[in-house]
Amino acid sequence: MDSEPVDASEAHDAEARSSTFAERYDRLVGYVGGHSDPEDPRQVLAMQMVLHIPKAEQPDRTDLLNAAASAVALLCLDERSGGDGPWAGPMDAWCDARIRKIARRARGAHWEAAQDVPGVTAGCGTASARAIVPGPVGETDKRIARLQIGGTEISGEAAGSQAPAGPMLWVNPTLEMTVGKLAAQVGHASMLAVKLMDRDQAAQWFSAGCPVSVRDASRSDWDRLLTADADGTAVAVRDAGFTEIAPGSVTVIAETSRAARTTSD
Repeated sequence: MDSEPVDASEAHDAEARSSTFAERYDRLVGYVGGHSDPEDPRQVLAMQMVLHIPKAEQPDRTDLLNAAASAVALLCLDERSGGDGPWAGPMDAWCDARIRKIARRARGAHWEAAQDVPGVTAGCGTASARAIVPGPVGETDKRIARLQIGGTEISGEAAGSQAPAGPMLWVNPTLEMTVGKLAAQVGHASMLAVKLMDRDQAAQWFSAGCPVSVRDASRSDWDRLLTADADGTAVAVRDAGFTEIAPGSVTVIAETSRAARTTSD
């Protein structure tokens, strides 16, 4: 059977998309971040994260953390974040700086307004979260700047009953963190998790919506995960210590769900 001819423009577009994804993948795999802040604190770069927390029916804690982590990864790997895309410059600048995320809560009309600010929204079960294209904190869009930062707390544990989806993001069992702080940490972990994938695996993960499974680690799990981080089979988030916890604290460790299953078998 003769194959149908491929339109040259379609082939070019596919190649461009593939090339751009490679750039976005390489940026996450290779970034090390900066080590100093600008003199003007208003010029500090940060990714704003908006957590949808309705007043009447709060989302499941695990769902919310999963959604937050997926939103960050989706934004980093979005076509608009690479190549000649409109978000490429801000994303490059942010990845070259000290990585910062600021989690805020929203509901009702304020949540709807946040959807019009450039970024990506992800959902998981009962929860939704939006990652906003990074920029200077002093220039944060008013629709985001008005949202509450403190007091973002939801009771419950990060424990899921379903089979793991995507990378496992294990939370340090010895640290106390608000859900807002933890949302920023798992968001960082979802970025680092790309280091555990080859380019094809990362592309498939992105196409699936960057699903993750946030879990509270047991003490024994945590010891194993620290060893896995040391030998390169997992990757840890070490917090800068700007809020809530001491500098250098390991907050979350990412590993592939396959590695987690192999260890538990």
